[in-house]
Amino acid sequence: MQFIRDLVRLLRRPDFRRLFAVRLTSQLGDGVFQVALASYVLFSPERAPDAAAIAGLFAVALLPYSILGPFTGVLLDRWSRRQILFGANLTRAALVLVVAAIVAAGNAGALFYLAVLLTLGVNRFLLSGLSAGLPHVVDRDELVMANAVTPTSGTASFMVGGGLGALIKLVTDSDLIVLGTTSAVYVAAACLALRLGRRQLGPDLSGEEPGLAEAVRSIAAGLVDGGRHLRERRQAALGLAAIGSLRFFFGLVTVGMILLYRNHFYGPGQLDQAFGALALATAMVGAGLFVAALVTPWATRKMSLRQWITGLFVAAAVVTAFPGGLYTQPALLIAGFLTGFCAQGVKISVDTLVQTGVDDVYRGRVFSLYDMIFNVAQVSAAALGALVLPDSGKSYPVLALIILGFALTSLTYSRLSRTPLPTA
Repeated sequence: MQFIRDLVRLLRRPDFRRLFAVRLTSQLGDGVFQVALASYVLFSPERAPDAAAIAGLFAVALLPYSILGPFTGVLLDRWSRRQILFGANLTRAALVLVVAAIVAAGNAGALFYLAVLLTLGVNRFLLSGLSAGLPHVVDRDELVMANAVTPTSGTASFMVGGGLGALIKLVTDSDLIVLGTTSAVYVAAACLALRLGRRQLGPDLSGEEPGLAEAVRSIAAGLVDGGRHLRERRQAALGLAAIGSLRFFFGLVTVGMILLYRNHFYGPGQLDQAFGALALATAMVGAGLFVAALVTPWATRKMSLRQWITGLFVAAAVVTAFPGGLYTQPALLIAGFLTGFCAQGVKISVDTLVQTGVDDVYRGRVFSLYDMIFNVAQVSAAALGALVLPDSGKSYPVLALIILGFALTSLTYSRLSRTPLPTA
């Protein structure tokens, strides 16, 4: 398989192995931390969460990526990136201990969400630093390969961390132990970063860089320029619209699924069973994401990106209706796998579409807009879910809205993107 061959080739480079180890360990910790958050907010015996609680958790988890994302480069282009990887992981380890102290005190209020927000905000710098440092550990002709391999591997590590966190929770029945494990993993990631040279990951400063305030202003102006450029790149703009629609309706599916497992399938005295079942359902979605990463390159050699994206939205509508509309656990496992497959297939295709349809000098700014659309759409979906979903998560009108949303997106995208698109 090409993915394995590319990874083996890159792992022959010692510097890449060191940076790769930091990424895998950091994202392993992220997976454990997300399980701790979900367990405390959604599966505590003293709380019966509604859609509003889930919406708040989504907002705290995703908004730092949307708001801070475009501006992290200002500091990454001024500070030692190795030191950012070291300091960000240590800072996150300390903040997780603060979160643990708040949990021990039984406080799920504003202070808890503020501590979580700070922890995840630091994570935005970490992921950007990992990406910015990558060109310093591989050759130029290996960069595309590395950009494909490392995020996929990081996502896999995140899923493993989620499984590890779920296992620890089920065995110990303690959110504090899960949070303690998270902190220890972050400390390990910080130590691994020290194996890289202090200036090895850049930045390569020339002494002519603009001041901090000027750089921030230029980023804000750059986002506007990226939006203007998209007006001239119809296919890329339609791709971003499609990904926004995807994340919105996929977000509604996610909120509904959490509520179903927490409040519909299991009672207040069955929290461990509910947690384990939701973990299995999440693993099935993750499996769908992984299979899509394997199938999409083959599929887009057989058909155009436009056809693949359109077909995946149609498929998402179908599997949401059946088997998803049965509202049984076996049906949701199958629907979760297939919906995850469709969602990841669309994302990979839109990534390719933006990369091939946007001028290189605008690509970074357009991807910053992509990042904001991607996360804000899911937060918006969670907010809508808080208004329209019952606490049980079972709602045929909302299910119909999701099916209609996927179907209309497919139809609209297909009609507006009739100009032939490049194959992957």
